[in-house]
Amino acid sequence: MLKATNSDATLSDHELSEMRSLLEQRSGILFDTSRERFFSARVREHMREKKLAHGAELLRLVRGSNVEYDRLLERLLTQETSFNRYPAIFSALEKRVLPEMHTKKFWEDPRSLRIWSAGCASGEEPYTIAISVADAFEQAETWNVQILATDISRQALDVAEKGVYPRRELETLKPHQFNNYFTQQGEHTFKVKPKIRNMVTFAPLNLAQAVYMGKFDCIFCMNVMIYFTEERRAALIQRFFDYLEPGGYLFLGHAESVAKAGVGFEPIVVGDSLIYQKPMTAAKRAAVTQERL
Repeated sequence: MLKATNSDATLSDHELSEMRSLLEQRSGILFDTSRERFFSARVREHMREKKLAHGAELLRLVRGSNVEYDRLLERLLTQETSFNRYPAIFSALEKRVLPEMHTKKFWEDPRSLRIWSAGCASGEEPYTIAISVADAFEQAETWNVQILATDISRQALDVAEKGVYPRRELETLKPHQFNNYFTQQGEHTFKVKPKIRNMVTFAPLNLAQAVYMGKFDCIFCMNVMIYFTEERRAALIQRFFDYLEPGGYLFLGHAESVAKAGVGFEPIVVGDSLIYQKPMTAAKRAAVTQERL
């Protein structure tokens, strides 16, 4: 096998196109023309690290080995996330959705709440959700709170599982959240306390593959669908609708919408955010109204 230097690695447009097609087919992620420069640079970077001279060699590797495919995909994934990344969204969760869920489910036995963080990256989103639940529910420990956090990146999930973050990444949290839910782990790192960590279960999942995991009260899928084709987005939104309980909520990123999917979500404006609710049945709506009286 030829060994490549920074100057002699060759990668044709056809080979780049083949890699894009392979990645989209297996992961559902579309590296379109808007990210052509990023895609080409990351692939070439990967080739240099693997000491490959030609794009055809990389294609053979990723087609013949799941491990090599995963390594290339990890190189291309951008895990941009943070605690409380979108304050308006979490304000809607804390002020509208969680109080509503608390009222609706308070007399259930057992009291349960299921939330899915789809595309959780390195864990900041699901932990922020868990912190919001702990803040909103008095005696949250008496509830069966299950937050399922999934991502295609196993490297990101490894970070999430540990729940250890630098102090600078926690600056977006409110002071009482930092003080109540984190404990110092190293000189400049802090670990999520068990009260929050135990609410969250992490698992690898490719959103391009339909896997039924039961019903949820809320689903978060923030800035994930922008990487999918319109057809895949519509299919995923339909799945979210099917997976939600009547009255459940879908949270999307600011650049994402359900408008073109033709699914029966009701858009709801809460403060500066737009969220989506699956309509309740008439009987369920009447029961919730009665509970509030």
